[in-house]
Amino acid sequence: MTPELDQPDDRDAEPSDRDGPGVRNRVHDVVGAVVQAGTVHGDVHLHAAPVAHAPVVPRQLPAAPAHFAGRAAELARLDRALTATTPSVRGPARSNVPVDVPVGGATVVVSAIGGAGGIGKTWTVLAWAHRHLDRFPDGQLFVDLHGFSPAVEPMTPAAAVRGFLDALGVDPGRIPPDLDAQAALYRSLIADRRMLVVLDNAAATEQVVPLLPSSPACTVLITARTRLASLIDRHSAQHLQLDVLARAEARALLTARLGTGRVAAEPGAVDELIELCGGYPLALSIAARNAAIRPALPLAEISAELRDLGLEMLDHDTDPAASLPAVLSWSLRRLTDEQRTVFGLLGIVPGPDTTLPAVVALTALSPARARRVLVALEEASLLERRPNGRYAMHDLVRAYAATTARDLPGDERRTALRRVVDFYRHTAHTADQLLNPHRHPQQFDPPEPSSRPHPLPDIPTALAWLDSEHPCLLAAQHTATIHQWHQAVWHLAWALTTFHLRRGHRHNRLAVWQAGLAAAQQVDDPAVHTLAHRHIGIAYARLGRRDEAIRHLHQALVLAERHHDHANQAHAHRMLSRAWGLWGDERRALGHAAHALGIFRSLDTPVWEAWALNEMSWCAARLGDHEQARDHCQAALALYRRHPDAHGEAATWDCLGYIDHHTGRHEQAIHHYQQSLTLYRDLGNTYELANGLDGLGHPHAALGQYDEARAVWGAALGLYRKQGRDTDAERVQRHLDDLGTRHGCGTE
Repeated sequence: MTPELDQPDDRDAEPSDRDGPGVRNRVHDVVGAVVQAGTVHGDVHLHAAPVAHAPVVPRQLPAAPAHFAGRAAELARLDRALTATTPSVRGPARSNVPVDVPVGGATVVVSAIGGAGGIGKTWTVLAWAHRHLDRFPDGQLFVDLHGFSPAVEPMTPAAAVRGFLDALGVDPGRIPPDLDAQAALYRSLIADRRMLVVLDNAAATEQVVPLLPSSPACTVLITARTRLASLIDRHSAQHLQLDVLARAEARALLTARLGTGRVAAEPGAVDELIELCGGYPLALSIAARNAAIRPALPLAEISAELRDLGLEMLDHDTDPAASLPAVLSWSLRRLTDEQRTVFGLLGIVPGPDTTLPAVVALTALSPARARRVLVALEEASLLERRPNGRYAMHDLVRAYAATTARDLPGDERRTALRRVVDFYRHTAHTADQLLNPHRHPQQFDPPEPSSRPHPLPDIPTALAWLDSEHPCLLAAQHTATIHQWHQAVWHLAWALTTFHLRRGHRHNRLAVWQAGLAAAQQVDDPAVHTLAHRHIGIAYARLGRRDEAIRHLHQALVLAERHHDHANQAHAHRMLSRAWGLWGDERRALGHAAHALGIFRSLDTPVWEAWALNEMSWCAARLGDHEQARDHCQAALALYRRHPDAHGEAATWDCLGYIDHHTGRHEQAIHHYQQSLTLYRDLGNTYELANGLDGLGHPHAALGQYDEARAVWGAALGLYRKQGRDTDAERVQRHLDDLGTRHGCGTE
C-alpha cells in the first residue's frame, strides 16, 4: 500500500544556512538528500540494497612435485617467456596486489622432445606455478584433459569449460547450454583477473581453444605430447621444449629420492643408472622407486637388473602410470596404422639415428610420404629431428619401438631391413668408387627395386656422407651378419676400406674385415677369400699386431698363387712390403715391392705400377739409397702424368720431401711436403696428412724455422691423438719438447 504523508510546513521545506544544502531529518538529525515522512499509516517494507559477493578464487593446482630436481634452464626460459609479453595493469589494486605490476598474458605450450610421456612436462609446470603463486592472486584453474591416458577418452571442451564455471562459483541455473555461450561466460568471469590456467595433457588444438582466456591478465600453460602446431600458428602460443635431464640433474633427482648417503656410497652404480635411463625422468623415478622400496639392496644390483632386463625393468603389471612402456603406448593410440608401422621399423633400423633416404629404403614409401610420417612422429614427440636432416629416438623410446616391431610379420621386418642394408652398401660402394677409382672392381648384386642408392656427385660429398653415416654403416654390417647375408657383410667391409684408411679408423677397419673374412669364407669365390685375408692382414699390421698380419697376408699370397690370380698376387706382395716396412725390415719390404712391380708391369696396370714404384722408393730411401729412391719417384710421377691418381701422386711428393730433407735440400723438402699435403687435404686423407705434417716439421726445424716446425708438429700431434696413434703422438710430443728445451719455448 502507499503511505499517506503529512505535508511539511515551510520551515521543514527550506533548510537553514547552517544546515547546508541537504535536508535535516529531525528524528535522526541526518542531513542529506532524504525524503522525510511525518506520520506513516499502514505497513512499512524496508528493502536492503543488493550486496555484491566477492568473486570465487579457485585454487585448483595439484600439489607441487615432492622430489623435483633440475630443469633450472627450462624454468628460467619459462620465466622469460611469461614476462616478455606481459603487460602491466594500471588502476585500482585488486586482491591486495599493487598497481602497475607484471601480470599474465602469455600462452606457453610445454611439450616433450626426444620422448613422449614421462619426460616431466606436468612436473615442470607445477613446480614453476607453485614458485609463482603470488603472481596469480585471483586464482589458479587446472584441468587434466586426458589427451593420453590409460582408459579415459580425451575430455571434451564442454566438460572442461563446465568444470571451470563450477570452480568459479557460477550457479548451475545460470550456465547456458551452448558451448560457445559457456566459453563466453567463462571468459567474461576471468576478464581482467590475474589468474593462471593450466591445461594439462592436451590431445589437440580444438580441445584447448575454447579454454583460452581473452584477458591479457591471464597466463595459460598447456602440456601436450603433440606440438599443437595450429595453436602456435594462430594463437601466438610460445613453445618450450623439454629434453631429458642432464647428468647432474639426473643425479640430483636420484639424490632427492634416495638420500645423499646412499647415492654417495655407490657413485659407480649411480652413474650406470643414469646412463641406462638416459636422463629420462620417468625411468629415473622408476629406478629410484625400485631402490627405495628395497633399502637393503645395493644400487649396483638395481643397475645390473636394468642393464640385463632393459625396458622390462621399467614396466609395471598393475599400475600403468608407473610403467614406462604403458605410458609410451598411450602416444600410439592417435597414430595411423602406417605411422605405427614406421615407428616400429625405426626401432630396429641400423644405427643410432637415420635420414629420410634411409627411411625411404626401410619403409618402401615415397620420399614425400615418408617425410609426412616422420613429421607426424616428430609432432607426437616420438621422434626428434636433429641438424643435417637426421632423425633419432631416445634409447628407451627406441627400445619400446622395437618391441612394437615384433607385432609386424617376420617377413615384413626382414624385408625392410634387407632394403635398408642394400641402401647402405650400394651407396657406400658408390662413395668408394669416387674415393678410389683405380681399385679392382667388385661385382655387387643390384639393389632392391625400392632401395635406390643415395646420389653422390663428387669426392667431398662422398666423404661427408661416409662421415655422417659411418655409425649406421657399421650397424648395417652388424645387421647383415646377424641375418647371415654374407654377400652384404663382405661388400660393406670392401666399400669402407678406402674411407677407413683415409680417416685413420684403424680399429673399425679391423672389425669390419673380421666380419668380412667370416662372411667371405661362406662364399664360393677364391678371389673373395684372398682379398679378405689381404685386407684383414694389413689392418692387423696398422695396429702393430705382427703375427696376425703376416699370417693373413701370407695366406692371401698362397691363395692367389694357388688360383693363378696374378692381380691379387701383386697386391699381396705390395701389402707385405708395406707391413715389413712398418716394422723396420726395409730389405724384406723392398723385395716384396719388386715382386709387385714386376707383376703389375706384366698386367699393364700403370697406376698400380706407379704405386709399386712408390713402395720401392720409400724402402730405398729408408735404406739410405737416396738416388735410387729419387729415380723411383721420378718414374712414378711420369706414370701419374699420363694416368692421373691424386692419392698416388701425393705419396710420391711425400717421399721426395723425405729424400730432400735427408740429403740436405731442406727448402726443396718443404716445397715437396707442401705439394703432398695439399693433395691429401683435397682427398680428405687425414691419416696420411698427419704423417706428412710430421715429416714437414723436420726441414723447418733444420732451417731454424722453429715457429713453423712447432705449428706443423702441433697439428700432427692433434691428428695422431684423434686417430689413437699413441706411439706416433709420443714421438711428435718429444720433438716439440726438445724444440722447446733448445729454443726456450714451452709446449702444452
